[in-house]
Amino acid sequence: MTALKSLFDLTGKRALITGGSRGLGLQIAEALGEYGATIAISARKADELDEAVRHLASKGIAATAHVADLGKPEGPKALADAVLALHSEVDILVNNAGATWGAPATDVTPDAWARVMNLNVNHLFFLTQEIARRSMIPRRAGKILNIASIAGLRGHHPDITGTIPYNTSKGAVVNLTRALAAEWGPHNITVNAIAPGFFPSKMTKGILGQFEKQVLHHTPLGKLGNNDDLKGAALLFCSAASGHITGQILAIDGGTMVV
Repeated sequence: MTALKSLFDLTGKRALITGGSRGLGLQIAEALGEYGATIAISARKADELDEAVRHLASKGIAATAHVADLGKPEGPKALADAVLALHSEVDILVNNAGATWGAPATDVTPDAWARVMNLNVNHLFFLTQEIARRSMIPRRAGKILNIASIAGLRGHHPDITGTIPYNTSKGAVVNLTRALAAEWGPHNITVNAIAPGFFPSKMTKGILGQFEKQVLHHTPLGKLGNNDDLKGAALLFCSAASGHITGQILAIDGGTMVV
């Protein structure tokens, strides 16, 4: 292996990916596993996790499944307990689990607002805190990758159904990423974020079902994200290749943010 290739090698690393049973989380699990990481994925549904583990195994990737509801108060600590008990340490944490809510701002209920903010911000932070405090800070090493969104970098067109709680929560993830990068840099922990544009998924199905033509019209590359489009960036931020990169937010959106 050349010196450059070795920067991307994750052999011996242990990665926890929340929301890893499908969609973007599973795509990232494939990327990190292909480069040697041992994968732990979490989600709420055991059957989807089992299917994902079988899928990863078919690609030669070792993975364990952890049923976890990060929306519950005990969720982050329970997940950290389970993964650390099985894998001893976590070298890479990918915070991908999230929720959205589509409605005009005037129609958003307190319950909807609280649900989105609770999962996308509160429990993302508390899981990160658990893993950093118990595994990364004591060893002075760690890679944290938060999955934000271009929705956290901008508003939405008035012709498209609003997602104000989601936009707000992802904006919080953007600055949480920067703040943690600043505080934990002295512990040799890097904290970065990917801000995807539109990828086909269960979460985006409703919006794309109504507004795909408008989305593509405002995307310079003229396409949605595919099953490989996050892999390169995720591998970069989770490997030694990003050893001098922290606090950064990378939009992967086909150019949407530049127009």
